Amino acid sequence: MTKEPPKSTATLWAHVRFAIVGALLSAPPPRGELKREIRALAAKSWTHPVRGDQVRFSAVTIERWYYAARRAKDDPVAALRRTIRKDKGRVSLPAKLAKRLSAQYTQYKYWSYQLHYDNLKALVGAEPKLGRLPSYCTVRRYMQAHGLLRQRRRRPKGHPGGDAVAQPREPREVRSYEVEYVGGLWHLDFHYVSLKVVDRHGRWQRPIVLAILDDHSRLCCHLQCYLSETAEVLVHGLSQAIQKRGLPRALMSDNGAAMLAEEFTEGLQRLAILPQRTLTYAPHQNGQP
Repeated sequence: MTKEPPKSTATLWAHVRFAIVGALLSAPPPRGELKREIRALAAKSWTHPVRGDQVRFSAVTIERWYYAARRAKDDPVAALRRTIRKDKGRVSLPAKLAKRLSAQYTQYKYWSYQLHYDNLKALVGAEPKLGRLPSYCTVRRYMQAHGLLRQRRRRPKGHPGGDAVAQPREPREVRSYEVEYVGGLWHLDFHYVSLKVVDRHGRWQRPIVLAILDDHSRLCCHLQCYLSETAEVLVHGLSQAIQKRGLPRALMSDNGAAMLAEEFTEGLQRLAILPQRTLTYAPHQNGQP
C-alpha cells in the first residue's frame, strides 16, 4: 500500500484556517451578524496543526482569514496558506555588526547561536555606534547562511595540549566511511552510564559499559557493564564478542591505556586482528554518523 507523503506545515495551517472560516463562507450570516459570529469563533479552542494542543485565535485574525478566503473564490484554501517571507534568502546584518560577529565566531566556534547573540547584544549596549541589533532569528539565519555553524569543542578537560593538536586538523574535511563487508571492522569503546549502582560492599559505583559494534551492519556484537576500565576487562569483553560473532579483520579503538596495553595488542596480533587507532584527541573518529 502506497503511503501518502506527509503534508507541509503551510498546508496544515491552511486546512485549519479554512475549517475555522469555512462555515462563514458556506452559510454567510445575516447582515450585521458577521462580527458576532467571528467573536464566537474566537471564543472557541482549536487544535494546533503542528503541536496538537488547544489554541485560540483573536477575532481580528479570524476576520483577516475570512476576507482573504472570500476574495479567492477559485481556491480559498490556497489563499490561507502561510506566505513566504519577502526577505527569504537575503539575510543580512549591518557591516560593523557582521564584522564583530565574524571575529567572535573565529575565536569561539563552539559557542551556541544564543551565546553569540547575547554577546552581540552586550556589544551593542556598550557601543551604540554598531547600530540596531536584529532579532535572534535573524542573527541565527545569518550565521547559518554564511557557514558560521557551531563546531564541537575538541579540547578534553584537563588536557591543554588538545588545542595544539586539533588546530592543524580544523581546515581539513572529515568524511564518514563504511567497510564493505560484515566483520571487516569492529568499533570498540568504553562509556560511563548515567545511573549509579550499589556494589556488594554497599558503596555507590558508576558503571562503565563496553560497547563493540560492527561497522557495516551496525550490529552490537557485545555490550557489558563493568566497574573499571582495565586491560583485563577489555580482554574479557572482546572475548565474549568473538565467541558470539567470530573474528573481525580489524578493530578500531581510541588511545586509552587499556587499548594500548601490551597484552591486549599482542593478543590481537596472535588472532590476526589488525588494530586501528583514532587520532590523538579525536575520539569522535571511532564511530559512524
